Amino acid sequence: MTTSAQTLSAADLPGLDCGICGYRRCDEFAARLATEPALIQRCIHLTDHVQQASGSSDGVSATPHGCATCSESPGTSAPFSGAAALPWRDSLDREFEFYLEHFPEDPGPREIIIPHNPILCREMDIQRGDIIIGRPLGMSCGCPITHCGVVMESDQRTGVMVWCVTGPLVPREQGFKDIGYYIAEGYEGLITQTRVEPKIGMRYYFQPTMCMLQWRHSGLVNYLNRTPAGLQVRLEGLWIG
Repeated sequence: MTTSAQTLSAADLPGLDCGICGYRRCDEFAARLATEPALIQRCIHLTDHVQQASGSSDGVSATPHGCATCSESPGTSAPFSGAAALPWRDSLDREFEFYLEHFPEDPGPREIIIPHNPILCREMDIQRGDIIIGRPLGMSCGCPITHCGVVMESDQRTGVMVWCVTGPLVPREQGFKDIGYYIAEGYEGLITQTRVEPKIGMRYYFQPTMCMLQWRHSGLVNYLNRTPAGLQVRLEGLWIG
């Protein structure tokens, strides 16, 4: 069955509440689809080969398929091209394996963080859409640059937040909440340029394309999904250097 992403309800989604799309529950995801139908590509459990066969550009099959660890999915292809022509070295002349790009619908790189004082999430009433600033401290990252961004998810019980890192212009113009030091727990994004075939369970050096310092990072891959736009990836256990 093929239906428009704008008319999907929670009942049309798999109901797994897996969180891979970036939302904790399928009903939260369905609510966002009403205004942002392109987000349907985030759901790895819906096939797209029926849509392609039907020739429809705005339909999606509500048939569950596959899993996060499958190496192939219907209607997808390898995103890697032109790897030999890229430098594969950061600004300090250190080698890395792939570039990490942000999701097209996001305003910047998606990062999973926890403030050093998780209670701040509740005390400052941090909600989706809030603009916050802070600096990653210690073994989790150790970046010397203060980061600015917009909150995408906020769990006031645990203090875990997902935000999209942006530049300093918006905080300067609109104000912000300062969470101080935080721990960078993970990155989520797309791989479209790589010189290796990433594998779950392996640690890699990678270059976030929007890193101001253009320094390589290191992370352990614990999720991969092949899509037409590239490899969706989540990296945890982050280091710089």
